[in-house]
Amino acid sequence: MTSTRIVLDGGPEFKYGHVRPSDDGYEKVKILLGSGYEHFVHNGEFVEIDGENLPVFQWSQRTKIAE
Repeated sequence: MTSTRIVLDGGPEFKYGHVRPSDDGYEKVKILLGSGYEHFVHNGEFVEIDGENLPVFQWSQRTKIAE
């Protein structure tokens, strides 16, 4: 699978413009943070950063890790 740079927007730990690589595809992204997962979804928005058109993923929810 190819790694793609994405932009994260919202959530408790991420500010708009936080760019990170992702192998998760273009629909949903789940990021492990502390004792849970932050979930982000792509709503079709893109932003140009350094000449590259990157998908913007909006924060949607947090889930806790099952113990």
